[in-house]
Amino acid sequence: MSKRMKICINTGGGDAPGLNAVIEAVTMAACNRQWDVYGIKSGYAGLLNPDELIHLTPEKVNGIASVGGTILGTTNKGNPFMMPVMNAIGEYEQRDLSDRVMDNFRRLRFDALIAVGGDGSLEIAHRFAEKGMPVIGVPKTIDNDMGGTVISFGFDTAVSIATEAIDRLHSTAKSHDRVMVVELMGRNAGFIALNSGISGNADVILIPEIPYDIEKVCDKLMDNELHGHKYAIVVVAEGAVPKDGNVIAKGAGEAGRQHVVLGGIAEHVANEITKRTGKDSRSIVLGHLQRGGSPSTFDRLLSLRFGAAAVRAIEDGNFNHMVALRSPEIALVPLGEALGIQKRVLVDGDTVLTARDLGICFGD
Repeated sequence: MSKRMKICINTGGGDAPGLNAVIEAVTMAACNRQWDVYGIKSGYAGLLNPDELIHLTPEKVNGIASVGGTILGTTNKGNPFMMPVMNAIGEYEQRDLSDRVMDNFRRLRFDALIAVGGDGSLEIAHRFAEKGMPVIGVPKTIDNDMGGTVISFGFDTAVSIATEAIDRLHSTAKSHDRVMVVELMGRNAGFIALNSGISGNADVILIPEIPYDIEKVCDKLMDNELHGHKYAIVVVAEGAVPKDGNVIAKGAGEAGRQHVVLGGIAEHVANEITKRTGKDSRSIVLGHLQRGGSPSTFDRLLSLRFGAAAVRAIEDGNFNHMVALRSPEIALVPLGEALGIQKRVLVDGDTVLTARDLGICFGD
């Protein structure tokens, strides 16, 4: 395309290390083509209120690739197809404001949207594509559960942070002969818990894909004690579920949230271990520490590659696609195809088999 393009970019869903790197790459690649680039604040809010748009220039994005978070802000309760709006009596009700977003997109003469997000955010982008908006998706999630790509940016950083925390817990657990139960993010996928648990030399890893029996977890801990290993590290994914049980959640969260708010499984497991074994057990929730800080080198580079590839996809007219890592290259995957796959840990895959060979218990 030789036409001077006017494009926009937004970041939706939970924040992840690498978002700013995508923004920098998109801005630099577009400006090097003499295109105009605008950032949409807080998901789609900037297209509902165009005063919230930011004109992105090389000067504004210079060096932000190493910075965590997103300069555009993000939200996980900003679905324009089901936007929470307060009515006349002070109650929230959901309204479809997607036509207003489409009208503003056209009125502002944008040629394309680059939507950066996980499955929820990219599902919204796909619906706009079906309404006629030229869209390119960029997969972002620390959970690594996005289909169509080998890995999404943010995951490597989250695993590194979790592994460092587990490493630090070994010394304090050993000092007190305690069981330390560490709760990690991941929603319904156990990738963060699995990778960091193996790397951090955990004794037990509980993930959503393998329902656990608490008795078998306790048997593992007591067997360790018989062999002189009096302390233990138990890594639990927030979506882990006991056999014949239900996932533990804090609730549905605020109006407009796309997912149930998980949390509390580590405390539950720690209490059960203490009750059944008598061992002193403590629970730790890393929570949003896994999302914060600078992206790892891997995530930084992947984000820059994704952002540049998204601009090339616009240049070639390949809309309603998502950029994806198909090692070693970046490829384009139809958005609908990627959204049709929720990636989860393969219970008979090499990583799980490696953990079992190392003597790690999954409670099954």
